[in-house]
Amino acid sequence: MTPMNEVTPDFSAVNGTGLASIVGALLTIVLVVAVAAMIAAAIMWMVGQATGSWQATRRGRVGVLVAAGAAVLAGGGVAWMNFLLTTGAGM
Repeated sequence: MTPMNEVTPDFSAVNGTGLASIVGALLTIVLVVAVAAMIAAAIMWMVGQATGSWQATRRGRVGVLVAAGAAVLAGGGVAWMNFLLTTGAGM
């Protein structure tokens, strides 16, 4: 039986699968869609403000905030995973 301090994750099991490139491509698509949604929501916010429609203004503002949150989560997900992998490999 091996002691607990010698048990480590096997990171070489996923190196040759191309998983990193697939995840990178998906995160790129998410960021492009988030930016496009942010632009569309900002235009909606601007048009709603110009015409005096408080409903369109509110929905545009919420759309900008949701798109910004999606972009932050997608970008922060990469940093968080790299941190966890580095921490796990160092133990």
